[in-house]
Amino acid sequence: MNKRISKIPNNVQDRTSIAWKKLCEYVDQLAESNAEEFSPRDVLGNELFSQIYTLPESIAKLKNVKKIDLYGSNLKRIPPEIGEMESLEFFDPYTSYDLHWFPFEIFKCKNLKDSRISTRVLYGNYKNRMGFPRLNHNPIRYHGDTLKCSICSKQMSYEVTNQMWITTRVGTDIIPMLANLCSKECEEQLPKPPKYYVQFPHKGGADLVQPDMNEFEYIEAVYETVTMKKVQIKDEDPKNDRSKFLKLLSKLFS
Repeated sequence: MNKRISKIPNNVQDRTSIAWKKLCEYVDQLAESNAEEFSPRDVLGNELFSQIYTLPESIAKLKNVKKIDLYGSNLKRIPPEIGEMESLEFFDPYTSYDLHWFPFEIFKCKNLKDSRISTRVLYGNYKNRMGFPRLNHNPIRYHGDTLKCSICSKQMSYEVTNQMWITTRVGTDIIPMLANLCSKECEEQLPKPPKYYVQFPHKGGADLVQPDMNEFEYIEAVYETVTMKKVQIKDEDPKNDRSKFLKLLSKLFS
């Protein structure tokens, strides 16, 4: 059953605020120094960081950053430019409870092997099947008058883009992503969603039917997620079964 379908707001960030200006300065400094970690709270402090609801498009310059630390943020969205962070290995927006979806471009971060995301608040997650907002009459707009196709990077206007939801695995989590598409050919290049999720690109809405899961399928999905987290337990460890069970419980209630 779809739950809590709401409209996605645009223009979420005050780009004239001190918090935003300091964040942009921080990104420029990281780009110049070839730093490997992006941790804005450490630089802005709690008060200013709490006023950040998206990230600057300039994160595209962070070619050497391997880790993004956005733990406990108030972010509502991530810009598509994250896909240009070619060295990114670890993405951590854990307990950022207003992040319900991500741009498809994060799928292009080929070095991204590990992630820590609060999946319970994501659209379409298997724990509560939160509904996907309908895209037909509620297009999501990023900053600027144009955008690029999520597949081929063709520049286009919002009037011609075809926005679709798609769910797939990124890092060690399964996440819903927004794809901006310029053609049917690009739509056909979207990845196949994993089992237990809507198996095709879609526009969302209350009439979208999401997969039902019985108790055993739910446990299987949780176990698959836990094992993707690369839990290292030696076979000869006498606490093997107990450790797996504790990890499973921890994931169920995360």
